[in-house]
Amino acid sequence: MPQITQVKKAILKAKTILISGHINPDGDSIGSLLSLGLALKKLGKIVHMISTDGVPARYLKLKGANRILKKFNSPVDLAIAVDCSNKEILGANFLPFKKAKIILAIDHHEFRRPFENISLIDKSAASVGEIIYCLLENLNIKISTDIAQNLLTSIIVETDSFRLPNVNTTTFAICSKLLNNGLNFNKLVDMFFWSKRKQSILLSGICLSRCKFMNKNRLAWSIVKQKDFKSVQGADADVDAVADEIRSIKEVQIAVLFREKENNALRVSLRSKGRINVAYIAEQYGGGGHFDVAGCTIANNQKSIKELLLIASRLLK
Repeated sequence: MPQITQVKKAILKAKTILISGHINPDGDSIGSLLSLGLALKKLGKIVHMISTDGVPARYLKLKGANRILKKFNSPVDLAIAVDCSNKEILGANFLPFKKAKIILAIDHHEFRRPFENISLIDKSAASVGEIIYCLLENLNIKISTDIAQNLLTSIIVETDSFRLPNVNTTTFAICSKLLNNGLNFNKLVDMFFWSKRKQSILLSGICLSRCKFMNKNRLAWSIVKQKDFKSVQGADADVDAVADEIRSIKEVQIAVLFREKENNALRVSLRSKGRINVAYIAEQYGGGGHFDVAGCTIANNQKSIKELLLIASRLLK
């Protein structure tokens, strides 16, 4: 990472720092946000951590999660975006970023629309947590148990518990060092993968029962509606894993999950196998991501759904 010298200089010079992840935060976003925030506090910095959509229930037990705010409006010396491929994915929190003297992006997305002044980008990293781990080493910040827990959360969730093709030797080397901090790996995995809310299971069943298949079962899609969330008293985060479940079907190469949101919008989760580039689909609608994991937002109507599925079908050809 040749940008490391410039990034270190900006961090060490700043007195006030704002850190934000993306909207609809996942474990990589929250884990990276918390690990970096707790670490920079150890340097004596005044650190503010924000998340437009708050902290999903499954991550509330992470150390430092109670310090994350939904809003922050004061100007800072340095604003850091973690796991954000474009400014839109910051949501409303891009407003305080515009007031900052310097914007730094720490990211691993393969497809990006830069919005920052300086960056720390490693597209080969399996998670942003890996990049932050290397940054903390360069800053000579000792990784405490709390920081290690958040870094490991980032890696475990982003790799789907080491099952995705983004895992590499660096991933395991970093995890080995983090586990030396006395972490309980089994407890973390249980927290994120084996302890699901009842609402999550029920919504997953609804989505899978609605699955429709195209292109000789190579393309599968489903939709979850606002009334479904209300019927089981569920939340948006309860269906985070559904797109991956659809992708796990043997013949399926592209999986699409549409989630009804407010303001007549659909949040779209895209998954693929191999090197089918679903980020290309997301980019057509202002979204982004990786070859195999991407997302965007479209209008909630049949025309938009059919249009997106047509683009997906063309990728299979």
